[in-house]
Amino acid sequence: MDRDRTLLELLDLDPLPEEGDGERFRGRPPLEPSAPVYGGHLAAQALAAAGRTVPAGLDAHSVHCFFLQAALPGTPFVYRVERVRDSVSFTTRRVCALQHGQVVFSLTASFHRPEPGLGHQDPMPSVPDPEALPTYEERLSEAFGAVMQPLGKPYELRFAGPLSFDVEKDPSLVSSRTEVWVRTEARPPEDARLLHACLLVYVCDVTMLDTVLVRHGVSWLHASGWSVDYTVWIHGTFRADDWLLCALETPVASGGRGLVLGRVFTRGGTLVATLAQEGLIRVRKS
Repeated sequence: MDRDRTLLELLDLDPLPEEGDGERFRGRPPLEPSAPVYGGHLAAQALAAAGRTVPAGLDAHSVHCFFLQAALPGTPFVYRVERVRDSVSFTTRRVCALQHGQVVFSLTASFHRPEPGLGHQDPMPSVPDPEALPTYEERLSEAFGAVMQPLGKPYELRFAGPLSFDVEKDPSLVSSRTEVWVRTEARPPEDARLLHACLLVYVCDVTMLDTVLVRHGVSWLHASGWSVDYTVWIHGTFRADDWLLCALETPVASGGRGLVLGRVFTRGGTLVATLAQEGLIRVRKS
């Protein structure tokens, strides 16, 4: 499978006839038949739908997502876009994803025309380069003592710290922080900034809730989790197919929910995005 072409095809939405409730686009179902559908798929397609209605020269700078119902694989999604605001500097869009006529996901995205202003950023954590770290499959092989075949995902992961599977075996590795290098295999043109933003939203959703399990010494073998909401603030330009470091931390978990905050850096140390996600996490009784 040409995952580069296929992932970009997932973001190439088909326009549908307009209705009284806004512009509409059809998005293809995900590449994998996982249920429920991976939340990053919905978020990326919804941002792509919003961006199709925004004038040139404005870049996505904030994306706020709510996962409302379990979305099922195998059936396309209809993305309904509402034009909330259009001004010289800012544009805001609200998007609902529908499946079988039911709203399963909602997104509000804001776009801004870059302008001069103050600038500062926190430094990037010191971690090994991605080339010095084993692949995710190699880490899983080590954790389970068996050779893991490539997972066939349209992205790559390189963890700089322990996986939840490692921490469950060795509680001394418990930490409230995780660092993971990510990049997509899709390679859009450098000037396709909306596509890079969509791919960032897609791939950064992959590992966030794992940070909560690492904090508690529990692995996905004994827990299940779902995103409740997910926010991405984009601060600058980047390539999603270049290595990006997600530095994640979990300040609190309570009431069955865990909160994860994150910062995304280029390998050159530029802070290009900030993340927040709350997820429902249920630990199965032994």
